[in-house]
Amino acid sequence: MPVGAIGGSAELYALQYARPAQVAGQAQLTPEQQQQVVKLKQVDQKVREHEAAHLSVGAGLTSGASYQYARGPDGKQYAVAGEVKIDVSPAQTAQQTLDKARRIQAAALAPADPSSQDRAVAAQAAQMAMQAQIELSRGKNGSESSQPAAANPTAAAIAAYVDQEPRPAPTLSLYA
Repeated sequence: MPVGAIGGSAELYALQYARPAQVAGQAQLTPEQQQQVVKLKQVDQKVREHEAAHLSVGAGLTSGASYQYARGPDGKQYAVAGEVKIDVSPAQTAQQTLDKARRIQAAALAPADPSSQDRAVAAQAAQMAMQAQIELSRGKNGSESSQPAAANPTAAAIAAYVDQEPRPAPTLSLYA
């Protein structure tokens, strides 16, 4: 017969049935600690969903998510922040860069609640798309378009503004 199966002492009953939340020497959680665990589980789920949205929309441009964890009062690790790296380097052609910039924007804004970093990446992708669009309007070889700048003042203004902006870094992080 296994040890502990003999007899029905009050102590054995208390260990097995009265405190089922007790695990390997840990004390039962207080109501405040239980509430903290519930909040940590909610944050963990939200962070994982946020990063999963970036990954699914940015497939091919994003790397795996990395998380920062906090240990709850129950001893378990919960994700409390995360990030996904995204490739924001220009593509080989202006058209490919334009398409890539649109995908970067979509990936950055994919979560239901984009962070300020997500919005910054989307803005940088919008700038990248404008630059690519200008290159396309000038022609594939970088030559000026058949329209003079005076005939297309909007494109000329955008080109002047875009050429003054710093170039984006090759990769950025999207944070939860």
